Amino acid sequence: MKIAGSAAVITGGASGLGEATARALAAEGAKVAIFDLNEEAGEKVAAELGGIFCKVNVTDDASVDAGFAKARAANGQERILVNCAGTGNAIKTASRDKKTGEIQHFPIDAFDKIIQINLVGTFRCIAKAAAGMLTLDPHESGERGAIVNTASVAAQDGQIGQAAYSASKSGVVGLTLTAARDLSSEGVRVNTIMPGLFNTPLLKGAPQTVLDALGAQVPFPKRLGEPAEFAGLAIEMVRNPYFNGESVRLDGAIRMAPR
Repeated sequence: MKIAGSAAVITGGASGLGEATARALAAEGAKVAIFDLNEEAGEKVAAELGGIFCKVNVTDDASVDAGFAKARAANGQERILVNCAGTGNAIKTASRDKKTGEIQHFPIDAFDKIIQINLVGTFRCIAKAAAGMLTLDPHESGERGAIVNTASVAAQDGQIGQAAYSASKSGVVGLTLTAARDLSSEGVRVNTIMPGLFNTPLLKGAPQTVLDALGAQVPFPKRLGEPAEFAGLAIEMVRNPYFNGESVRLDGAIRMAPR
């Protein structure tokens, strides 16, 4: 896939893995559009990259439609979609309160919220971007587009309290090959990255001792992953025409313990 001159949409592109990917795509000559809820950060990153910011809630159909319409009006139909929007929580399936002994279970609305953002939101953007890509003429290689999703090693190594998060990320892994097969006759590829422990804004508030301890769990290199390393794999998944239907761990060989 030729990146230079192609339009690209990055969800969750205002920070972390999404921001790094947006910067990497822009450096390769892509016309970037950032989908995010953080308007201040998103506008700042988009301005630095000569791109466009679209305030988008991936759980809302109308919001996503409006985001794609704005991005396409500015940059043209996207050939590249990178899904990085996501969130998590930590609640046990069922547990006892240590003080009162009261038994509680994972609130279903809290479970559903994570599924809606991480899984349904990802698929919503895949489906809408793919439908747009099908309107394009293919490149000489036959390609019309490339989609990269973000799952997590929690899809395979879910820790205590990660039932919703693991289920949502497992769902992203589960749909990857099917979506790639669905779109194969139209020249649209779909791949997924499963990152391990990365140095993202979610961890920036943690003390250095905690960050060092997390990094020490990684077999090699013994540190947190850098967003630019995630972005590098996303670029390869977009660029390499034989990369299709794959879910790839990017984790320094870590396997997460129960807690």
